[in-house]
Amino acid sequence: MTKKVLITGGCGFVGRHFTYNLINKGYDITIVDDLSTGLKPDLWPCFVKPKRNFKLLVGDAREYFKESTESFDLVLHLAAVVGGRMTIEGDPLKVATDLAIDAMFFNWLSKLTTKPKKVVYFSSSAAYPIDLQTEIHNVKLSEEMIDFSKSIGVPDMTYGWSKLTGEFLAQHSVEKYGLDVVIYRPFSGYGEDQDFTYPFPSIIRRVTKKEDPIVVWGSGNQTRDFIHIDDCVEGVLESMDKLRSGEALNLTSGKGTSFFELAKMCMEITGHKVELKNDPSKPEGVFARVGDNSKMLKYYVPRINLKEGIAREIEFISALK
Repeated sequence: MTKKVLITGGCGFVGRHFTYNLINKGYDITIVDDLSTGLKPDLWPCFVKPKRNFKLLVGDAREYFKESTESFDLVLHLAAVVGGRMTIEGDPLKVATDLAIDAMFFNWLSKLTTKPKKVVYFSSSAAYPIDLQTEIHNVKLSEEMIDFSKSIGVPDMTYGWSKLTGEFLAQHSVEKYGLDVVIYRPFSGYGEDQDFTYPFPSIIRRVTKKEDPIVVWGSGNQTRDFIHIDDCVEGVLESMDKLRSGEALNLTSGKGTSFFELAKMCMEITGHKVELKNDPSKPEGVFARVGDNSKMLKYYVPRINLKEGIAREIEFISALK
């Protein structure tokens, strides 16, 4: 029997890739998306356009949760107000809307007569304590560092708080309502069709445009853990049925790369070698955010390294000209 799948936020960057993967495997997909940041399906790049149709319900996921009694085999909850560092720091209450979205999501699940067989909650590496991500004190962030039975530390801005709260609600939905929810903490996911408000495509676009100098926000030395969106999707699909209810898993390469290093790698590939400058007036976030991937590697080994990912992005941006 065909699996019925609900993807909230399915027209967003992550959702498009899940939709492409699952619908091409024969699943019956329903998407709920208000298209505030997601793309209309006719604007999706060719490499994420599914071979078959899916049902798209355009609207606020919160309104859907108020009305729907439909049952699904699998629910992927990706709906969220998202954005780059400028959104997170410049408009924190906008991002705090995610608290309401997640609260209504888990309430909706708890009231369904027929519960989903599996629920995937997309959290974020922003849920990890920021005091472990400083220049003086930074470590690889492992799943057990978030433990609601102990002190949990302070996450990254309202976005981090919303995702940490979502994880807390997920734990209650497992313990009190018998739901099978697994949690994923993606680090710096990237891919060819990602919005240019994010650092990975933004820095590479500056190089491909042959800007001189190449300007990087913040100090330029801030480190992130880049993992390709295809590896995020495959990592989830390979592991979700093997994790315990309530269990969390990092989606991470396990390697840190500074924004300056990212720009240098891109310049080496393109041959455009100019001065690198930083812009301290722009936000940079935490100094070092790198995940421990030892648990992830038990289930999935990422296939796309950063050099290949940069080359793909260069090719994609060049084709837009």
